[in-house]
Amino acid sequence: MPSFDVVSEADLQEVRNAVDQANREVSQRFDFKGSDARFEVKGTEINLRANDDFQLQQMMDILHAKLVKRGVDIAALEKKDPVVNLNDARQLVIVKQGIESDTAKKIVKEIKASKIKVQAQIQGEQVRVTGKKRDDLQQVIAFLREQEFGLPLQFNNFRD
Repeated sequence: MPSFDVVSEADLQEVRNAVDQANREVSQRFDFKGSDARFEVKGTEINLRANDDFQLQQMMDILHAKLVKRGVDIAALEKKDPVVNLNDARQLVIVKQGIESDTAKKIVKEIKASKIKVQAQIQGEQVRVTGKKRDDLQQVIAFLREQEFGLPLQFNNFRD
C-alpha cells in the first residue's frame, strides 16, 4: 500500500551556515562598529546579542535574509520576546523541528474532512498517510500544501 510521511524539519546545517554568514555581515557593517553584536547557535536555538533593541531588529532582518538565501523556511522560526537592559539586548530564536501533537491532530482532522480515501495516523513527530492509490496520496499532498498550519511541511518517505 502506498504511503508517505508529513514532516516539518529545517536543515540545521544550513541554519548554521546562514548564522555564520550573518555574523560575518554584522562584523563588517558600519552601523555595528564598536558594538558587541553577534549570533550564537546551540542546537536548535539561535541567540542574538546586541547593544539595543534597534540593533536586534536589524540583526533579525539580516538573519531572515540569510536563511531565505540558504533555502530555510522562516515559518520554522519561533521568536521569543527580546530582553533589553541598559546596554545589552538579547533575543532567543528557536528553530522548530517536528510536528507538535496538536498540529498533527489538526492535520489528521483536515485530511479526514477532505473525504479523500486515505488513512492518516500520528507517529511521534510526523504523520503517516497511507492509501490504495498513488493518485489519492498526491491529492492529499496538494490539499495539505493549500492549508496553513503555521509551520512548513515536507513530504518524504514516499513508498509504493
